[in-house]
Amino acid sequence: MPRLHVLGLLALATSLSFLGCSDSIDSDEADTTAGMKEDTAEAQAVRALLNDPATTKDVLTKGKLSSTVAKAILAHRDGADGVTRTADDDPFDTVKEVDDIKGVGSATLKNLVALATSRGYLAAEQAKVRSVVFSPQPATDSHLTKIAQIIGTAKHSIDIAMYSYSDAAVQAALTAAVQRGVKVRFVFDTASDDRKLTGAQLAASKSGKLEAAGVDVRWVNKIMHHKFMIVDGPRDDIEAAKTATITSGSANWSSGAATIYDENTLFMTGYPEIALRLQKDFNLLWEHSKDLVSNPALTFEASKLAITEDMMPLDPGAQIFFTSDNFTVKDSTFGTTSKNTIADELVRAIEGAQKRIHIASGHMRSRPVATALMKKAQEDPDVDIMIYLDAQEYISDSGNAQQQQDQDTCLTGATTDSQKRACLDKDFLYGRNVEKAGAKVRYKFYAYRWDASYAAQMHNKVFIVDDTLYTGSYNLSDNAEHNTFENLFRLQGPEFKDLVEAYDDHLQDIWETGDGLLDPLRQSIDKDATIPIVFPPMSLSWTEVRDLKSLISTKCPAVNSADYRENAPGHKVCVK
Repeated sequence: MPRLHVLGLLALATSLSFLGCSDSIDSDEADTTAGMKEDTAEAQAVRALLNDPATTKDVLTKGKLSSTVAKAILAHRDGADGVTRTADDDPFDTVKEVDDIKGVGSATLKNLVALATSRGYLAAEQAKVRSVVFSPQPATDSHLTKIAQIIGTAKHSIDIAMYSYSDAAVQAALTAAVQRGVKVRFVFDTASDDRKLTGAQLAASKSGKLEAAGVDVRWVNKIMHHKFMIVDGPRDDIEAAKTATITSGSANWSSGAATIYDENTLFMTGYPEIALRLQKDFNLLWEHSKDLVSNPALTFEASKLAITEDMMPLDPGAQIFFTSDNFTVKDSTFGTTSKNTIADELVRAIEGAQKRIHIASGHMRSRPVATALMKKAQEDPDVDIMIYLDAQEYISDSGNAQQQQDQDTCLTGATTDSQKRACLDKDFLYGRNVEKAGAKVRYKFYAYRWDASYAAQMHNKVFIVDDTLYTGSYNLSDNAEHNTFENLFRLQGPEFKDLVEAYDDHLQDIWETGDGLLDPLRQSIDKDATIPIVFPPMSLSWTEVRDLKSLISTKCPAVNSADYRENAPGHKVCVK
């Protein structure tokens, strides 16, 4: 049976899979971790205890560990320099790493579980919740419904960094939050345009309506492409990081993102390092933003907590990267540097891949990432590389040759390193070249000519490299790296194994989008008097897209006329 879309809300409450300590240490399961399963709350609590810089030799010896074992554990964690939070640190990713230390066995692990319990780490692990909503969904099951519900739980604060927003239910939830005393701050990309309006037009704008509701709206001088929210986070109190709820992903807060596009939205509660890092990035944006000035009653409020690196709990399984690291800032002006913080992280992951690289991305325009993918495909063909792109990334062979010629011409005239980088970092569609290098590439194809008005976009930003998940707002483009505020989560290790596989299962499902629809569509184009130019989405190879476009242009020569090109929304069908 054809699968057009596989949708659903996946809740992954970690507490459901936990085993008690008495079950974890089992002689019938004796292995390198003394029977403690890596994905249990106890194992996660032990790792959290040992990776916490606040855990010293004194803490461990008071927890009934010998001085020798305590010193060995800390030596592993802190690296050769014996100092935590330095480049040579080697935090514990698994309990097996702990068990491999000389002198550690079942008794030590039992003592570590008891110590982690007494110091609150076990309770914190059991309270963690994470879930993901994959779009498209019916509106009532969408990420927007869940976001509105979470806003409804806010007690103190909500901080939002958002590219596009238009949902009435979220607006109502934010209004209600303000009315019950919650402070809401909103860095909004649309505000950079709305702030040019005046009077009734400003009041009627999206930003104006937010400010009228009591939401303080500001804007920055670069593209605000984040889609994250922090509810009751560490705005003023570091302890709030332990219970904050955060959301992020590829999906904007719009009907299209909820019910039409391929998207993912991640929800996490109880991940203090993620909460602190998101809050720190939000604070940077907020403190160097500009005011919309629609509701003069609203006054600028900065966060009271100054977040520094030495506050971070250091969770090796859950990390986050920001393109803000690539910018300089003075007053309210962000400037671009040549750093490639997120692209460099993805390149490192690709170069180290052993078994799979699975990508669902709206774009494939990042030269560093595309180059790394092509090299990996050529040098290590045993790694399974599959890449699902949006239709707008398709390029014909003649178009590919032309963009290469344009780049070569640009480079010929470039005399400085910055000019050469500008030539190489232009929007170059790399999908075809990556496929030629040996990767499996498909396109979500839904129209002869791409147009935003009807595009059922493949808008995910998901990168699965072996057992690591990368997801967030980041597009694979130089524009995302150097002109846009973005984030990318890195989730790995035993705690996130189920989440990684849930994302990969979804990618496998959308890889088969529209299975069985191509042949009936081709027959319709060939025989019917009225042929569709916009049609239900299908996952197609480059060759299938080329042949389908050729068939449509043969049966409908007008499709390439100026009228059809300039008015794509008005030409969704062609009458022969």
